[in-house]
Amino acid sequence: MQIKSTNVGSPRGRRTGLGKIFTIALLSVTSGGCEHDRATSPQVAGWTLVDPEQRHPILVSQQPATLNLHVSPSADGLTPMQRARVLEFANHSRASDSGNSRIVISAPGGSANEGASMQAADEARQLLINTGYSETTIAVEAYHASGRDAPLRLSYMRYVAEAPNCGQDWSENLARTYQNTPYPNMGCAAQRNLAVMVANPADLLGPRTMTSRDSNRRDDMYGKYVKGSTLGASDEAQTIKTSTDQ
Repeated sequence: MQIKSTNVGSPRGRRTGLGKIFTIALLSVTSGGCEHDRATSPQVAGWTLVDPEQRHPILVSQQPATLNLHVSPSADGLTPMQRARVLEFANHSRASDSGNSRIVISAPGGSANEGASMQAADEARQLLINTGYSETTIAVEAYHASGRDAPLRLSYMRYVAEAPNCGQDWSENLARTYQNTPYPNMGCAAQRNLAVMVANPADLLGPRTMTSRDSNRRDDMYGKYVKGSTLGASDEAQTIKTSTDQ
């Protein structure tokens, strides 16, 4: 068996050895740069998050909105100003919550104004019913209080959108993105503006509840369907008659 030997001391052998060392070093630096790019991007189960809604989510939670009304022990129900505040509070509840939450009327019990507060609570409940709230969406309860001027409280749970914080992570060099992946702050400003501008944060969770149907119109169309009449416009209404004068 003939064994061929390579002359390491020759110029050709030295060039080959230096080339291999340079290639290995270059691969190490390149792989290290790729690992750095992957580490700076948010990941879930090994996948890089690309959607801004997932990278910078808007947190929607429920927080109580409360209206305190001070009722005097000698008061006879609500004052005109207090009735106006109850109606305004009901309008805010309907606009910000789409009627998905109950309004709770809490009257003080054990205080000097207990009797007057219960009368005011009943009047506030009647005002809410007159504005379109059903009896099932209004709850009246008592809470223990002491003193002379314990407030009458109206409350409901409203949705609040919490905007993400932007501009805090600039760890990635935008001039050297080897994987061309979204940088950490990409899409955060749009998400923050949406959270600040949305009129009803409940819309970010799902569609609003449907309003009641028009019973008269529906019964009329159903009667035509049973009789076999035309449900749409008649042929005469669809025909456009034109006349030209010679």
